[in-house]
Amino acid sequence: MATEWRTWTVDDARRWIRAPEADDDKYSRGVLGVVTGSLEYPGAAVLGVEAVHRTGVGLVRYVGPRIVRRAVLDRRPETVAGRGRVQAWLLGSGIDPTRRSFMLLGDLQHALADGVPVVLDSGALDLAGTHTAPTVITPHLRELVRVLNTREIDASLDEVRAAPGDWARRAADELGVAVLLKGATTYICDPSGDLRTVVAPTHWLATAGTGDVLGGILGALVATHHHELAANAESLTDLAATAAWVHGEAAARASAAHDGGPVTALDIAEAVPSIVGGLLAR
Repeated sequence: MATEWRTWTVDDARRWIRAPEADDDKYSRGVLGVVTGSLEYPGAAVLGVEAVHRTGVGLVRYVGPRIVRRAVLDRRPETVAGRGRVQAWLLGSGIDPTRRSFMLLGDLQHALADGVPVVLDSGALDLAGTHTAPTVITPHLRELVRVLNTREIDASLDEVRAAPGDWARRAADELGVAVLLKGATTYICDPSGDLRTVVAPTHWLATAGTGDVLGGILGALVATHHHELAANAESLTDLAATAAWVHGEAAARASAAHDGGPVTALDIAEAVPSIVGGLLAR
């Protein structure tokens, strides 16, 4: 078991980027199911699905409200609407956990019942530990506090902010899942003791929607590595660290395109292919 946090590097990330080969098709490249977005936050679904496609998968299936589905398809018409066979799920981005409908809960539970690897974000974080599929959660500091408190673990925002790595490890142990705790330094860990950090190369990342993009990048990587995860679920931790690294580098490249100026979440998603391509070229 590791005792120190290890900074994730470009060489680490490169090992987890998979290019399609001659005998690949859209199914073998990875199929990701997505249950994200809501009437209040439709953009979360649009941004996440955009990031999934930009990172590179064979197929994306989106499940969600009709209005949100229309927005997703308007932006990314190659997305398939509705359920079907998938190799991984991305759940919860842009969903208020206090306002989940009976239908939405059914969609989330149906996804969890598949038994494939799952990325839980925002409005699905409370479902961590309720199923047996390999799982990674992607909270920010406040969300981690809420998750811990709902499990009757006393934690305040000030306490978590003072020692984010320690609390990420506590959550991983208590919930039995991999944890990606978002921040200027992102902490990634799992119950087996793997410890990773990714330091953001730009603080322009601190803007609305960037977490949705990160979820999409991670969901895509999980789907494309479904074969490895079937043999070793702990690979989720390295995939999560790679997603955080790609996310940060895409933000830095998007900012550089504007002379170091501010970027939006969509700018970051659009910069992802160049980061992926650069890793493949090394």
